[in-house]
Amino acid sequence: MLAVVFVIAEGVLPVLVLILMGRVTGAIPDAVTFGLSSPQGHRLIVTLALAGATYALSLMRGPFEDALTAAAAARVDVLMQGRLVQAVSAPPGIEHLEDGQVLEQLSSARGELLGGKPEGAPMALISILGDRLTGVLACVVLATFHWWLGLAMLVMWLLVRRPLGTRVRFQATRARQAAAPLRRSWYLLGLAWRPYAAKEMRVFGLGDWTADRHREEWLAGMTPTWQELRRLSKQVWIAGGLVLTAYALAAGTIGWAADHEEISLRTLATMLMMLPTSMAVGSITLADISLAQMLAALPDLDALTSSLRAAPATADGAEEPLPAAGLPQSRVRFEGVTFAYPGREEPVLHDLSLELPFGESLGLVGVNGAGKTTLVTLLARMREPTGGAVTVDGVALTRLGEREWQRQVAVVYQDFARFPFNAAENIGLFADGPPDPELLATAAERAGAADLIAELPRGWDTVLSPHYEGGVGLSGGQWQRIALARALYAVLRGARVLVLDEPTAQLDVRSEAAFYDRFLELTAGVTSIVISHRFGSVRRAHRIAVLDGGRIAELGTHDELLASGGAYAEMFRVQAERFATGPAGEAAA
Repeated sequence: MLAVVFVIAEGVLPVLVLILMGRVTGAIPDAVTFGLSSPQGHRLIVTLALAGATYALSLMRGPFEDALTAAAAARVDVLMQGRLVQAVSAPPGIEHLEDGQVLEQLSSARGELLGGKPEGAPMALISILGDRLTGVLACVVLATFHWWLGLAMLVMWLLVRRPLGTRVRFQATRARQAAAPLRRSWYLLGLAWRPYAAKEMRVFGLGDWTADRHREEWLAGMTPTWQELRRLSKQVWIAGGLVLTAYALAAGTIGWAADHEEISLRTLATMLMMLPTSMAVGSITLADISLAQMLAALPDLDALTSSLRAAPATADGAEEPLPAAGLPQSRVRFEGVTFAYPGREEPVLHDLSLELPFGESLGLVGVNGAGKTTLVTLLARMREPTGGAVTVDGVALTRLGEREWQRQVAVVYQDFARFPFNAAENIGLFADGPPDPELLATAAERAGAADLIAELPRGWDTVLSPHYEGGVGLSGGQWQRIALARALYAVLRGARVLVLDEPTAQLDVRSEAAFYDRFLELTAGVTSIVISHRFGSVRRAHRIAVLDGGRIAELGTHDELLASGGAYAEMFRVQAERFATGPAGEAAA
């Protein structure tokens, strides 16, 4: 309702002000002749007061439009962001978040490519509709002078606007097709202020280089659009010639009538002001271009919503997923699992078979790129195998409810998240209710983070980010203890699989030693996998698996693998030599 009122006010008030000012102009000669105290003078004063009041009312459109724009933009932004979050969160895995096309659609849907924020589209459209109404009413007023003049101006603008409007919309779509270079350009520009890149940017003097690359990518993305604009400018010149001719004829018609005293001064003043006002019927303005850029995001939003939500919930079609809570009870098995990343011919994992008995720990070692982390993502169902199957207690993982299964898996990733939330939320950030204080304290104690949290200015309520008032920045090792506590909190809440991917990579020597000493305690009662290049982390595991060539090359206890003299023994020997002392008391190479 407010939008309708605004459109009417936006269209009617400017025309009404001009009509009243025309009347004021027409009343001036009689008021000058007979004086302001005469009836003619009183008529001028009343008309002028009415025009002023109408103009003042017209000025109120600005604040009203600002308030309406803010309210509409906020509601649309919440709606669109909610749709985006639901769309990208719908698939259980993360493969779609590594798809370039999806990321380009996401950037477009958020209005990051063209600078036109979609949430501004409703009020932009309403404002344009108000302008169109103003133009139509101006043509109606012109028709009161000569019916054909108002009709001709209306038809002329409708004919001009149609091809130009099509070109503007095509230009916005063409710019969307350049999403890849535009996304790269915005990324490069953001390096100037993103904290994670700030140190390297300064140490290596990358400021000028980044600015140049940003310019290159931006030009590469915008050049096709500018070429379209140049073609558009030719049509603008043609349309401009037609418009100029039409307005010259219209002004000439009014001037001829005035010269031959066929119209009054009031009519002349009114009609002359209506001529430029009638341009609002069909002229292409910056508002039209901005609206086209804003609306260009909607197809990508719809595409994301439909494509990501269209993915089947399970690989077995419409079968109802089985409950996953409390699993595994006996074992998890990788049965001939193969996995290849999109675009890569050589699989990372090839016909891999491995059994994880419940309650036992497995150390997983291998060279960089052997597929250790990939195996974990398959276990957590972040990705789906391209061959073979993962089973839980004999049931295919794809038959279990994916969200429920993921609640059974607690993982400390190498690139764990560092949320700018308080300590309690960083550790107990789960969708199944507020953090439990007792479980938080237990998880922090087991992870070695209790003293750290106790020393924070506001304890559990301290925001773990220096970018917020009262927040505190943590070191890498401190963050790793927070991440470990997060995983242990999930175990305390019922998770039955614990994965630790390089859990001591950022810990100091004492913290690392404490972790080794408590390894069996931390992994008790769950199926656990520990991935590490530090053999002190894995030697306490019940079994150790060596991943090589996409398969499990060796499997056994620490002592058994050392005795076999295979790859594990060789890697252990090489690492041990780093800490051996030579004759001169120096570390051996």
